[in-house]
Amino acid sequence: MPANKLKRARMPKDWAPPPKKLRLHIENVASMALVYQIIPERYAAAAQRHKQLARRIDATVAADPKGFDKAIADADILVGWRFDRENLAKRAPNLKWIHMTGAGIEHVLPLDWLPPGAVLTNNRGVHAPKARQFAMTALLMLNERIPELITEQRKARWSRLFATAIEGKTALIISVGMMGDAAARAAKSLGLHVIGIRRSGAPNRYVDEMFTPDRLDDLLPRADFVLVNAPLTAETEGMLGRRELDLMKSTAGLINMGRARVVDYKALSTKLRKGELSGAILDVFDPEPLPKTSPLWKVPNLIMTPHVSSDDNDNYAPLTIDLVFENIARWYAGKTLKNVVDPDLQY
Repeated sequence: MPANKLKRARMPKDWAPPPKKLRLHIENVASMALVYQIIPERYAAAAQRHKQLARRIDATVAADPKGFDKAIADADILVGWRFDRENLAKRAPNLKWIHMTGAGIEHVLPLDWLPPGAVLTNNRGVHAPKARQFAMTALLMLNERIPELITEQRKARWSRLFATAIEGKTALIISVGMMGDAAARAAKSLGLHVIGIRRSGAPNRYVDEMFTPDRLDDLLPRADFVLVNAPLTAETEGMLGRRELDLMKSTAGLINMGRARVVDYKALSTKLRKGELSGAILDVFDPEPLPKTSPLWKVPNLIMTPHVSSDDNDNYAPLTIDLVFENIARWYAGKTLKNVVDPDLQY
């Protein structure tokens, strides 16, 4: 398929219309932070926001793996993140749609467990408002040389590292999806010239120049800031390795809000230690939590945040369940669901 041709995930041709009364089960992960959990109170609040639709839904909410089989036995829709996927079609014969409460789905690949004829959707878009805020913060921090200043502070050094105005500099956004769009909006609002990479090459209103991934080598030397939003797929893993990082300006900074394995952190650490990049801000790691023994903790000119860049403490779960309600309305209207995952693209 040509790189500049946009491929959209399609609904199964034989996907049945919804029953008059829908069975929805929400399976939370008790060990995860509350920010991600659609607890009964949050579902009830969403049902109030979608009163008419909620009358057509029989919903259960749990965080109990022991009761999972009973909960999904007659479910039409499953909302969750980590759950037992073995023989799911047999255990949940009515299941037609599964919604993942995160954007990246690498932990459930390959999708050979997905019941035949069932649709998988993800949480793309829920992260955007918070991601825009974090991207703006990270861009300003790199421009103000904050990672370097913090490194000097830890050494008790009075190092006056002067910065310049950010306006007019260039940001390269790698993967201009929904989060990339949010990052591009942040960059434009700061007066940056924005160049972007996306698989389709389709334009974006906040991106001044859009390219396909095969142009990465040409674009890296132009960037003052490289902001990575790419999902982890077979195509993106190792996308920014040692060779690619060597193409960046020594004065450039890197931000990773996508997935850790898209960037070679060992090569990045070497460049930061040698002063061959001005700084980096990383929000994603492999594994997570980052072990105390990881050498990343001591890398100079690096700021690490523990995967919090795009998860809104107050609004993540409400936005998630609102997206589910919106897609239920689309199902009843005979429309394509939002955020259908393409098994080939892995997002």
